[in-house]
Amino acid sequence: MRLSVAMCTYNGARYVGEQLASMAAQTRTPDELVVCDDRSTDETARIVQDFAASASFPVRLHVNEENLGSTKNFERAVTLCEGDLIALSDQDDVWVEGKLERMEAEFARSPRVGLVFTDAEVVDESLRPLGYTIWQSLGFDARKREAFGEGAAFESLLTQNVVTGAAMAFRSSFLGLVLPLHETIVRRYGMPEWNLIHDGWIALLIAAAADVVPVAEPLLKYRQHPRQQLGISAPRLRAEMPVAGWRARADAQYKEYFANELELLGTVRERLAERCGEFDCAATLTELEARMNHLHARASLPANRLRRAPLVFREFLTMRYFRYSNGVSSAAKDILL
Repeated sequence: MRLSVAMCTYNGARYVGEQLASMAAQTRTPDELVVCDDRSTDETARIVQDFAASASFPVRLHVNEENLGSTKNFERAVTLCEGDLIALSDQDDVWVEGKLERMEAEFARSPRVGLVFTDAEVVDESLRPLGYTIWQSLGFDARKREAFGEGAAFESLLTQNVVTGAAMAFRSSFLGLVLPLHETIVRRYGMPEWNLIHDGWIALLIAAAADVVPVAEPLLKYRQHPRQQLGISAPRLRAEMPVAGWRARADAQYKEYFANELELLGTVRERLAERCGEFDCAATLTELEARMNHLHARASLPANRLRRAPLVFREFLTMRYFRYSNGVSSAAKDILL
């Protein structure tokens, strides 16, 4: 398999040299590196050009005519890639030398594998470990990883994106499914909001049609520094809702949760419906329709609690509270809140 690396840069002169050096040191070097620079005003482009002159693999640098932002820049980069596999790269990390070899081996195991992602060690500006990994920060534990192996990757990724772009690779045959890229902010009841940008969107759409494989080894050093667009926080416990005025806040969060969830699912459903003739996602689309029907049912419950009870009970009998919500506790909330 030909393996491309799609790298996006913007004013990354301070760190990009270390990232490029870690690519050159891979036990399985890429067949090409495509770099899309988003109109950097520092020495980033020059550093990439100097690297290209001595690299053992082809390096193609494209400087955008205008600043596109990270999502559109990654969209351009993956479109320019020619490989069978595409690994994404940020400009400020450092890869463990066996990263590409280990990920390629997972694709070689089965043609059903559409995307592979790994854990990453979180480090400071000087690459000193901060004592935790990305998966630990996200709470992506062994039980959640098992769900991916049991075919529940799409359902899991609808709940939380655990795929970091710098730690992922996917088959280029899925470009027709994931492009154009989509981004949104997802707000969920009782959970911090999270950004569904290029990595989350790619992982979610591919999970609808293929296997997504997590590799538990931390195969890159994920650098934290003040100028990065998005970072990762240390593991923390979920904050409890304050007692005073909890019912009004819970009701408001419930309504926002349903609105945001249905908006996201509607966007995903539209894309899958458009492309299902080309990709094996009919079963996922049917499941998604059922999930959306369940959320519509919960969102349209009347204000009067007594009138809610028979509607909640009817939805309870479909077992959709157990498949798409938190079972008895969600049904009880729909009656009481």
